[in-house]
Amino acid sequence: MFKGKGSIILDPIVQMMVTIACTVVASSGFWAYLINQLNKKDLKSEMLLGLGHDRIIFLGLCYIDRGWISRDEYENLNEYLYRPYQKMNGNGTAKRIMDEVDRLPIRAKTEFKSECNL
Repeated sequence: MFKGKGSIILDPIVQMMVTIACTVVASSGFWAYLINQLNKKDLKSEMLLGLGHDRIIFLGLCYIDRGWISRDEYENLNEYLYRPYQKMNGNGTAKRIMDEVDRLPIRAKTEFKSECNL
């Protein structure tokens, strides 16, 4: 196994595996594939961020126009939309809307139909 002082003779199968691994890592196709996959993830993140922004603004403005919000509506908007949006580094528009929603009185909701017109 050893050949001289400090040098190692590798098994031919190990040599072949090391060669294949180095070839794959060094190939431009591998890096192009990897970059393409990362870009797809970025696009999906951007799309989710955009959808979250749109929903926060839409619902927030509906509640602001109505003048009040129910506890369930607030929890849905804040916990499940705004906080994840904020963690994804969303912009300040949604924060301004949420600041206004935070100032709305909380009332018991007696009917469960949408009051926002599309």
